[in-house]
Amino acid sequence: MSRNSKTMVVGVLGLGAMGGPIARHLARSGVPVVVADLHAGPVVAAVADGAVAAAGPADLAARSDVVIVVVATDDEVLSVCTGQGGLLASCRPGTAVLLCSSVRPGTCQAVAAAAPQDVVVLDAALTGGVRGADTGSISLLVGGDAQALDRVRPVLAPWTRSVHHLGPLGAGQVGKTVNNLVHWAQISAITEALELGRRYGLDVPTLRRALMDGPIDSRTLREIEQMRFTWHAKDLANAEMMAAAVGLPLPVAATVREVMRRITVRAVADLLAERTDRARRHIP
Repeated sequence: MSRNSKTMVVGVLGLGAMGGPIARHLARSGVPVVVADLHAGPVVAAVADGAVAAAGPADLAARSDVVIVVVATDDEVLSVCTGQGGLLASCRPGTAVLLCSSVRPGTCQAVAAAAPQDVVVLDAALTGGVRGADTGSISLLVGGDAQALDRVRPVLAPWTRSVHHLGPLGAGQVGKTVNNLVHWAQISAITEALELGRRYGLDVPTLRRALMDGPIDSRTLREIEQMRFTWHAKDLANAEMMAAAVGLPLPVAATVREVMRRITVRAVADLLAERTDRARRHIP
């Protein structure tokens, strides 16, 4: 596999909120891109950005040097990779398959076990969310063969800000789960704390600005209103399943799972926008 990104064809399988921008950044940077999705609409949009449509996972794999898988669930990853008409059976020798979905390490290992001997599988978990995908500033947490990762780095550059190799296959997904635990815990703590301040009569926008100027400042505090709160149930379930496998209790994760059920985009927007009339509120 060449180190020149212009000579590598990249297949992007899954063109949702993350995969669509990845395909767009690659195509606009001059990398040849082949795309497929479970639905027609995202494919049309990617083709408009310069990608070429494949007939499905197998056709995509047959035309690609690097395959980026960005479907939603463990079952979908297994289906598009190892199921009937899946991509692994059609990969060319030397192909690198990057599993960028948020899945369990065991799913990555199952895909690798099903791969032909001359096809390498890496788990390359995405952090940075939809905003990171849109701006081409994803941080990748990667597990698998380090030399294989080095070979594909040229086609990661158009859509990533940083790439971290964390260890053997599955390590990237462990890193993503750790990231997710902190992410959802921060959201839970921030919303709960701001609500406490609101109930004691503080003006929430003013309070938030003050917190940004102190030691608890974070990207989550600054950007929480841009977040969708979509995958917390899946992420926390994966974390608890993985923790159980190594005998680690996760009491914070259990609490966060309950708190996140009550947090919505609308509720956070209303909380952050509220300006308290102090004349009508009194601190006990």
